[in-house]
Amino acid sequence: MMIKTHEKIDSELCGTPLELGEGTASVELLLTKRMTADASGLIHGGFIFSPADYAAMLAVNRPTVVLAAAEVSFVKPAMSGERLLAEAEVTAVQGKKRSVTVKVSCRKEVIFRGMFTCAVPENHVLEGKR
Repeated sequence: MMIKTHEKIDSELCGTPLELGEGTASVELLLTKRMTADASGLIHGGFIFSPADYAAMLAVNRPTVVLAAAEVSFVKPAMSGERLLAEAEVTAVQGKKRSVTVKVSCRKEVIFRGMFTCAVPENHVLEGKR
């Protein structure tokens, strides 16, 4: 499948797509020192959320998809130098809304879970606002 959304994503910050299927996607992100929150190497939660969000967008894979809401749980920490694997699956379609479940693993353990509500508007959300 071809990627139809978020074509300008920075893979160093959001991850690299590994697999893309009908309603599914996986993204890998290498955690770097730039992402740390403190001297211990603990990764800031936003960088764990980022590949999860990107995987959700890719699972929907529509040019205008945007995140409308997210209910997430951070289960375990991650550290600089580790790799994350975010896996997303569309679980429900209701009109222009998509429900997407996402899990992020590190060291083969789930460290993050989320339910993302994605919207697929007719036009880009910034159309007419610039």
